[in-house]
Amino acid sequence: MLVLLVVFGLLAAALFVFLRQPQFGAFPEGARLERVERSPHHADGSFHNLVPTPQLTEGVGYAAMLKEYLFDAKPRLQPSRPLPAVKTDLRALDKGGDVLVWFGHSSFFMRLDGKTFLVDPVFNDHASPFPFSTRAFAGTTLYAPEDMPKIDYLIVSHDHWDHLDYRTVTALKPDIGKVVCALGVGAHLERWGFAPETILEADWFETLELEPGLAIHALPARHFSGRDLRRDRTLWVAFVVETSERRIFYSGDSGYGPHFAEIGQRFAGFDLAILENGQYDEKWKYIHMMPEEAVRAAEELKAKSLLPVHAGKFAIANHPWDEPFRRIAEASKGKAVRLLTPKIGEPVRIADDTQAFSSWWEGVEGVEGVNAVDMAESGPR
Repeated sequence: MLVLLVVFGLLAAALFVFLRQPQFGAFPEGARLERVERSPHHADGSFHNLVPTPQLTEGVGYAAMLKEYLFDAKPRLQPSRPLPAVKTDLRALDKGGDVLVWFGHSSFFMRLDGKTFLVDPVFNDHASPFPFSTRAFAGTTLYAPEDMPKIDYLIVSHDHWDHLDYRTVTALKPDIGKVVCALGVGAHLERWGFAPETILEADWFETLELEPGLAIHALPARHFSGRDLRRDRTLWVAFVVETSERRIFYSGDSGYGPHFAEIGQRFAGFDLAILENGQYDEKWKYIHMMPEEAVRAAEELKAKSLLPVHAGKFAIANHPWDEPFRRIAEASKGKAVRLLTPKIGEPVRIADDTQAFSSWWEGVEGVEGVNAVDMAESGPR
């Protein structure tokens, strides 16, 4: 018994030391915590979705799900060869046009009305505190912090590892003007050396008037947050970037819900909706959208174009690596919304409704894989 107590004590001490590493960030305290606790979406020590959102679908048990998720091999989980990608010189992009460049998963760059935006950047080769876990697909880590131009606004939707990467944002820090992030996430960034005056945190339904002709609206998503074993201490947010010429919606991570139609009514439509489409499973259907739901959400948002993200770089769920692209391409047929499917690094000219993209995922086979310890979204769903 004494030996067991010593072993458990050592393990607990090791876990405590491990979780104190800088990459885990920090939780709100002081004035930031007071603001968090004043939020109408915060109660009993955590944030809550607008509608009931269980982590697992009714009837799904954690034990069976974890066995399947951690140990059972999945067909075509990863691509069999490096994915096609384009290395675009971002500094040489036409400064007179609105353009977007996707980096895989949910990371992308935008130049709108002459301002530069970098959203949820993860240029690491893994989205996890463990280098062996949640590895990027071959060919998808084409871009690095040094490839980025000066960034006027870094946007962070929530603090999961596949959206907020310590190595990436600390490397980018000297070249970032302001950070716009979900309420509470600023605590991580301050621990990592960002000056408090550069961090702008937003709660749902708040608008940040950044400069004349430029506003960012923080809106609800249906998800959760956390970088360690503690959940929902920080908020998860969808963002609208609105310039004098353009209105862009980014869902962050979100399950389907009534908020999409409500946002569509409020803003009377969008030039582009960037919606999550990947890492879904019927076992956790409330916190990630199915491809067909992403198309429906784009229609309810009254979006002219749809760019699907949250796929093409990391295998966090059990579906074949290319299934999100195949299903959303099929679901969008005959719809009014225009589907955009750029390769990683291929510039999207936002105002050009004639620009064509290939079905680049076709012909890339998949290989069997197992989702070993996966920490991109902290802990079991």
